[in-house]
Amino acid sequence: MKAALLTDVRTIEVRELPDLTPPDDGLVLRVEACGVCGSDLRRWREGPPPGAAVIQPGHEIAGVVIASGAHAPRFTVGDRLALAPDIRCGRCYYCRRNLFNLCDHLRHLGITPGYAGGLAEQMILTGEVLTRGIVHPMPAGMSYALAALAEPCASVLAAHDRIGTGPGDTVVVIGAGPIGALLVDVARARGATVYVVQRSARRRELIRQFGPAAVIDAAQEDPVDRVRDLTDGLGADVAICANPSAATQAQAVHMVRKRGKVVLFGGLPRSHPLTTLDGNRIHYGEIEVSGSFSYQPEHHAAALAMLAGGEIAGGALITHSFPLRAAADAYRIADSGEALKVMVMPQLPG
Repeated sequence: MKAALLTDVRTIEVRELPDLTPPDDGLVLRVEACGVCGSDLRRWREGPPPGAAVIQPGHEIAGVVIASGAHAPRFTVGDRLALAPDIRCGRCYYCRRNLFNLCDHLRHLGITPGYAGGLAEQMILTGEVLTRGIVHPMPAGMSYALAALAEPCASVLAAHDRIGTGPGDTVVVIGAGPIGALLVDVARARGATVYVVQRSARRRELIRQFGPAAVIDAAQEDPVDRVRDLTDGLGADVAICANPSAATQAQAVHMVRKRGKVVLFGGLPRSHPLTTLDGNRIHYGEIEVSGSFSYQPEHHAAALAMLAGGEIAGGALITHSFPLRAAADAYRIADSGEALKVMVMPQLPG
């Protein structure tokens, strides 16, 4: 089989590896679709993590079972599956309280060394993945590319659940990448009015198809002033920072009304993780500032159902698809800002 490996900084190599045999308690999945995520790009820019010469990335995955161990739980040959990368320990303080995304020993397919991801023609789903990971059957008739989108969709659903987005809310989404587009789509589906803040002209163009009420050019106008104008001076109910920028986090505190909510969805670079927020604005305005990271298994299942039912416009999100042999090109396009969601389809010829 062929697999795409991250071997150095900004270096993806496609290599021939032995075909896989399922462990006694596991499966072999033929990977049909694997999305390229912002966290994949951060790792690509830095190279393999310390202590690992190479990693096999990819964590937005959909495929079909082609081999099964004698004691594999839950699934069998022919089952079409969608995966999220999280594997919980099941024992820590957070796991015992069903807060699996906060597990103290969380591991991730395609990210944690030793846990191969989906940028390959085949991958093994061990018993650990099948019992403590997030694996769901795909709805009938659903495409593999759409099923692979369930992973980023799950994180968006979790964020909106956390803040309780609903009818009549005014939501500002800062950042118009793939996650920003999903945040807009889900907020609108819940009855909210959505404004988007974005510097890139290409991303502003792409985000309009998801129906925001206004798209603010952060390169040409002050986004705080513009949000205030759009809300008759009040401020938004919610501002979601869907980009890795401390500056926009600081702005978000001034975009929301008193008792508004600021959600830090996008993580900051590891080399510059600190942010500065107006403490008096938060204090006197009773503003909530919270983080949003990952999701629960039920969010992944809900995302699959919503994508299959057309409640989330997943197809519009996928702007580029590549065969596995062109995985390096997929990363470059995803990094360029010209795309929204880039999908690698390992079974495409080439």
